[in-house]
Order: sequence, then C-alpha cells, then structure tokens
Amino acid sequence: MSVAHINKIATAVPPHQVHKAFIEFQRQILTDPRKRSIFDRLVQMGQIEKRFSCVVPSEDHLGASINGEVFYAPGNFPSTGQRMRQYEIEAPILAERAVAQLELGAAKDEITHLIVTSCTGFSAPGVDLELVSRLGLNPGVERTIVGFMGCYAAINALKLAHHIVRSEPSAKVLVVSIELCTLHFQETQELEEMMPFLLFADGAAAALISGEQKGLSMERFYATVMPEAADQMAWHIRDFGFDMVLSTRIPASVGEAINRAAEAILNGWTTKDIELWAVHPGGRAILDAVEGAFRLPIDALAASRQTLKDFGNMSSATVLFVLKSVLENARSGAKGCAMSFGPGLTAETMLFKAV
Repeated sequence: MSVAHINKIATAVPPHQVHKAFIEFQRQILTDPRKRSIFDRLVQMGQIEKRFSCVVPSEDHLGASINGEVFYAPGNFPSTGQRMRQYEIEAPILAERAVAQLELGAAKDEITHLIVTSCTGFSAPGVDLELVSRLGLNPGVERTIVGFMGCYAAINALKLAHHIVRSEPSAKVLVVSIELCTLHFQETQELEEMMPFLLFADGAAAALISGEQKGLSMERFYATVMPEAADQMAWHIRDFGFDMVLSTRIPASVGEAINRAAEAILNGWTTKDIELWAVHPGGRAILDAVEGAFRLPIDALAASRQTLKDFGNMSSATVLFVLKSVLENARSGAKGCAMSFGPGLTAETMLFKAV
C-alpha cells in the first residue's frame, strides 16, 4: 500500500504588518484601567512580534480599513455580511499566492484532488472553485472543503490526503489552508473575547501530497477529545462576524489531554525517538503546556515558537507554517510529531518521518 508523503509546503501572508497597531487599537477600546493593565501583561507574555492582515490599521490607531473603506471603527464594527464580502474577495487572492510559492509548473496538470480548509469564511461558489479557475487546474479535479473545524483542520486535511493516496497511489493532492482571522475581531470589554486582537492573524499555506518518496512520510494519525472542556473554546457565527471566546484554562486542559493520551499519540515511539516537533502555536502557554506534558527539552518546539513570534496564530494554516520550517531543516530518517488543537476541546496529531 502506498505511503503518502508531504512533498512540498509553501506559505503566504498579506502585506500589512499589524501586530502593534492592533494591540493599540484594542487598548483604546478598553475603558476599564484594570482590564487594560491585564491586557498589557498578556501582550508582554505573548511572545509575538509580527502579525499580518488584509485589514489596514489607521495611523492614529482609531480604526482600520480594507481597500480604502473603513472596516473597524469604535462603535461601528462590521456586520457578518460585510465581513463575508471581504472574505470572498481576499481569501482566493491569498490562497493563490500560497499555491504559487509551490512552483508547481507543469505539475499542476497532474493535480487530482484539491482540499481546502478554512474556518473564517463561507461562500458558494467558494475558494475551491476560485482556485481551480485561477490556477488553471483540471475542472474535473476532485474537491473537498474542510470547514469550521478551527486550528486543527489542516491535520484533518492531511489525514484525508493520506487516505486518498493510500487508496489511489497515483493521486496528487493539493491541500490549501486559508484563514483571514482578522476579519472577525469583536468590540468588547471582556478579556476572554478580546484575546483574538493580540493573538490572531491572516495567512495561507499550500502543500502537495503524493506517493512520491520525497519530503515527509505521514505515518499515523490520532485524535483525542476532551468534551468536558468543550466550553473553553467557542467559535460561533453571530450578527457581527464569527465570535470567538478563548478561556485562560485552555493551556491546562491541553496539557491534561496530552498527558492522558501520550501513549496513544506516540504509538510505540518515545519522546527521545522524536527529533522533529511541529506543534500548532495556539499561544505561548499552549506550547509551554505541550513541552511540559511530554517533558521536552527547551529547544524542542523552536520551530513552533519562531512561527508564533513571526506570524501569530493563523488558525488552520499555522501548523503548515511550522511543518514547512521542519521540512526545510530535517535530516533524512528523523522522526516527527505534529499536532493542532481546537474546539471540542480536540487535539489532532500526526506522526511522520523525514525521507
């Protein structure tokens, strides 16, 4: 039976670097000095230096725009409809840029399957058909959308690609994760609802998966769910965009989930066997929790921490950014473990080897 391999990974972000501007915008929204002080401490602890967005903050940090039109303004945040209209415009552009970085050339004509993950927008016809048109793919390419699963969706997309290649050894699967998280900021005074302002960003990643023995071989997938912690991460469609709540209890719950499922996740491997770690950087505390649960050396999650520092949390695309860094620096034969976390509370994991 054919073994599926991640042959290539490429990434793209919008041109606007917005981290400090978004933080200052949120600070000005906050009216309670105590909450502003807590927010400032969270910023210092976040270990993020850059984030990118399709939204452009104003120079005075009193608003933000897209294509010259005001998008965020105190007391006048956009409706869900306005946000979705921008997603329909911006998402295909950024997704196409990510795929372009794969430099497929004539190999694009060999793509048999297209899998798109996104939890930050919906439309029909959607990003999948837009990409088929923009990239000049075979109109008959088999398309799948993995929608609204949150940050772990890319692992599920890789799992699906893995099954496709195992059942169709000649298949060539294009996986694209496109997330415009910054379209969904909320005007709020609640600390758990304002976390996206200091954490989330926009980004896209593309990966080519096939039976060709090149890149990273996908060895095994495993998922674990903590239904008792499901309320700690909420992601609901409301009148003013997609409303996310992130509990401060999430890192502890992730650590508990990893401890509980460690043996099943590693499937006979030990942490000493694993040289390559590609952990979704949902935040600094999440990485600390995984590091502690597996008792990893301090530099084990270096690729994840660097991705968080340079890009923030881009939901489903983020773990592919980390895997790209791992792939570029892996020695042949090295074993690895990837994982992402999301609503449920869910951890999706993948064991892999560098070819």
